[in-house]
Amino acid sequence: MNTRIYKEVQFDASHRLLHYQGKCACLHGHRWKVEVWMEGRVDGKTGILVDYNTIRSVVERFDHQIILNEEDPIVPCIEKFHPVVVTPGEPTSELLATLLVDMIQEECKKQGYQAKVVSLRVWESPGCYAEVVHEDL
Repeated sequence: MNTRIYKEVQFDASHRLLHYQGKCACLHGHRWKVEVWMEGRVDGKTGILVDYNTIRSVVERFDHQIILNEEDPIVPCIEKFHPVVVTPGEPTSELLATLLVDMIQEECKKQGYQAKVVSLRVWESPGCYAEVVHEDL
């Protein structure tokens, strides 16, 4: 029997979209919200599917960070004063959702959990989110 859990985590971070024409081309911040649904087999000994703190700790790697496209020319300038999280493309909510799925799955595997992310939403603002869903379930 499979069990499903849900965890919500919020973080503050700034980003900009290098190849975008509009307001989001400027460095700006958000109060991001991440919703994670995981499914799998509960550990018979601990009685848990995944420690909620595992999910939280992965998402919070982005907290109070500057997230930029690895090609962004301002990365070296900012790195003189503050660490920069670089992404393989534009740091959109769509890309962050994909990256977070991979990061959470990797951490769960490392910790021996028998679970996978079945859905993950990254809210950039209260009315906008990107969602990754595993359709093969």
